[in-house]
Amino acid sequence: MDSAEFHAAVYDTVRLIPHCRVTSYGHIAKLIGMPRHSRHVGQALKFLSPDTNPPVPWHRVIGSSGAISSRGPGTQGAQRQRDALVAEGVEVTIGRTGEMRVDFARWGWFPEPGIGVAAGASAPEPSVELEPDAEPAPT
Repeated sequence: MDSAEFHAAVYDTVRLIPHCRVTSYGHIAKLIGMPRHSRHVGQALKFLSPDTNPPVPWHRVIGSSGAISSRGPGTQGAQRQRDALVAEGVEVTIGRTGEMRVDFARWGWFPEPGIGVAAGASAPEPSVELEPDAEPAPT
């Protein structure tokens, strides 16, 4: 799977996340058959064009701890993600250290890999030219 195919698989899978549900970057990586590439899922979503059609609900993908990932100092990406989730009806709370969090037990979407992914298609073979994460991210 080359980079373009990886991005397409990420976008197709993220489109499957139901309204008012969230999942983790790591779970998206598992669903597309690339379980050690959660950071690459984040990068694919980072480079997503706002004009992508059909739209990709990028805001429904959060960190494995349930926290909305920071986009770095001086950016409003985390706040935009929070606002989009709240607009859908997802409850976002503020954690002890000020991070924005979503309760996976209530709002999570974690189907088994290969089931319902890409309209019933099985996950692609895990052959890729991307570098794996330094350490696997929990999902």
